[in-house]
Amino acid sequence: MNKPHASNTILYLDGVSVSFDGFKALNDLSLYVEEGELRAIIGPNGAGKTTMMDVITGKTRPDKGDVIFNGGVDLTQLDEAAIANLGIGRKFQKPTVFENHTVFDNLELALKGHRRPQSSLFFRLSGEQQYRINEVLGIIALTDVHMMQAGSLSHGQKQWLEIGMLLMQDPDLLLVDEPVAGMTDAETEATAVLLKDIAKTRSVVVVEHDMVFVKSLDCRVNVLHEGSVLAEGSLDVVQQNEQVIEVYLGR
Repeated sequence: MNKPHASNTILYLDGVSVSFDGFKALNDLSLYVEEGELRAIIGPNGAGKTTMMDVITGKTRPDKGDVIFNGGVDLTQLDEAAIANLGIGRKFQKPTVFENHTVFDNLELALKGHRRPQSSLFFRLSGEQQYRINEVLGIIALTDVHMMQAGSLSHGQKQWLEIGMLLMQDPDLLLVDEPVAGMTDAETEATAVLLKDIAKTRSVVVVEHDMVFVKSLDCRVNVLHEGSVLAEGSLDVVQQNEQVIEVYLGR
C-alpha cells in the first residue's frame, strides 16, 4: 500500500513506538486506514494489537510517532475523554452492558450528549432520539428483544448491544476488539454481516484471531508482529506470506 498523506485518511499512524520497562510493545508502527474502510488487524499474542488500540484512544502515550485522526487531529495531545468525543468508539473484548436494564434502556443511556443529573429526572426522548434508538435496534438485530433485560441476552447478543451503544455515540471510527470470541457459528456469521453493514457509513477496525471470521469480512488485513506491520493485503495474500506463516499461522 502506497503511503498516503495524513489528510487523506481517517486514521494515520506513522513511526509509532511504545516501550514498557524496556520492552518495545510498538516498534516504529506505521498504519493507515482510509475513510469508510473496514480493516482487520491480526497477529500473535504480544504483537502490539492492544497497545495500538490504547494509543489511538489516548490510554497510552507513544514515545514517538504520529497518530492523526480524520486528516489533521493529533491524538497524542488529547486525553481519552476528548478522543471519545471526537468520534472514536472502542469496543473491548468483554462486553460491558447494564445488565439490569432493558436493551432499549442501554441504548438510551448511551445517547450522544451528556445529560445533567437534575435534568434526567424530567428527561423525555425526542422523536429523533426515539427514531435513532429504533434504527440502531434494527442494525444490531435486537428489535424483538428490546424490552428484555440485557443480562438475559446471549453472549453474542450482548456483544451486539455494546456495538449498538457505541453507534448511539455516532462515531466516525469504530475500534472492535475480538468481537466473536465465545460466539456460536451463527452469531459469528451475523457479526460479520453487522460489521460490514456498519462500515458502509463509518470506518471500522477489527482486531481478531478467528481466521474464518476475518475471511468473511472480506477486507484489507494487517498482520502485526513484534510491534510493527509484518504484512498487509487481502487475507489470501497475507496467508501466503512466508514470514506470516512462520510467526503466526504455522504450517
